[in-house]
Amino acid sequence: MTLSTETSTSVDLVPIGQTPALGVVPEKMHAFVIRPERFGPPTKSMQPEQMPVWDIGPDEVLVWVMAAGVNYNAIWAGLGEPVNILKSHGLPFHIAGSDASGVVWKVGSNVRNWKVGDEVVIHCNHLVEPGTSDLQTIWGYETPDGSFAQLTRVQSQQLLPKPKHLTWEEAASYGLVYFTAHRMLIDRAEIQPGEDVLVWGAGGGLGVFALQLCKAAGCRAIAVVSSADKAQLALDLGAHGVIDRNEFSDLQFRPPESEEQAQTRLKTTKAFGKRIWELLGEKKSVEVVFEHVGQRTFPASVWLAAKHGRIVICGATTGYDLTFDVRHLWMSQKRIIGSHFADADSSRRANKLVEQGLVKPVMTECFEWTELQNAHQRMFENKLHGTVSILVGAPRRGLKNLDETRAALAG
Repeated sequence: MTLSTETSTSVDLVPIGQTPALGVVPEKMHAFVIRPERFGPPTKSMQPEQMPVWDIGPDEVLVWVMAAGVNYNAIWAGLGEPVNILKSHGLPFHIAGSDASGVVWKVGSNVRNWKVGDEVVIHCNHLVEPGTSDLQTIWGYETPDGSFAQLTRVQSQQLLPKPKHLTWEEAASYGLVYFTAHRMLIDRAEIQPGEDVLVWGAGGGLGVFALQLCKAAGCRAIAVVSSADKAQLALDLGAHGVIDRNEFSDLQFRPPESEEQAQTRLKTTKAFGKRIWELLGEKKSVEVVFEHVGQRTFPASVWLAAKHGRIVICGATTGYDLTFDVRHLWMSQKRIIGSHFADADSSRRANKLVEQGLVKPVMTECFEWTELQNAHQRMFENKLHGTVSILVGAPRRGLKNLDETRAALAG
């Protein structure tokens, strides 16, 4: 099959990498599906199935997914931990995936700003009660209709223009992590030119965008990484300096902790702080700490932040129960700032920077549809860095728009 704008009869199922006539919605779709009876690592939890295509409401849109992004929340969904997310949305199955690029395929009766054929990326802020509340859920995690399927269902307010210079796979790779980092640093921590920022996990999906945002805002970023290749990546993205966390293994808080271990950790934290001084060329602490690691790094984050400094946090991949010496917080009048993804306006402003070429996706790998489980397994085992995409509807890499995709399918 090839892409077409011609009217077509109904279609039952379309092979992966092919596309029916523009706007023709098949009865079924290929998807990777999570079910509670197979909770576990990605190679077990995510299995290919044929699923009915979603119905849409008046303010919703169906998007034909050309490529999807890989994020850790799909792994959480498949593990059933730290929560069984299927209990939250009430369905016995879950299609993960909170990033996508694609083409608007069907619009609800109230949708005015988008039309069939528009090329889009999707932000994952799904509003529980649009127009009456800013309460949000994360599409593809707290909702069951994510991007690891040929067609995905979203609210029309989740759509953003696809940057024209990016390929489908590049455009699918950045939304969740980049919009989260933008919200954390620009809207919540309100970083200012001349400030210094400590970025944990600087070689990961959040970190690579934190570094670019710091550079764009006129800040110096100190990147904390775990390998030489991630160190070079951080420098290439504009980090002022890099610290390999493996040189400071005793810095991490691992409860239960003896008094001797606590003293060793404090000593190591002070040595880590001195390394920051060396990189900055002056005896000063960072004004902002970019946190998402949680339990293992949070005591150090509070200690390392400057007087009147800010610790901005969006998650806790090593544990949610945070223990730290609160005296360092109140006596130095530091602030802990919570941040949860981004709203539609913040996502729009962040996406403009990508459209203008001021922030670039750091897509390190692109996988085929059949490699989806393996991609997530490698992320689960901490063997990926940067951002990662999966081809869904795009027949090959390097395609940037509907016309190129149509030509590739026809050829």
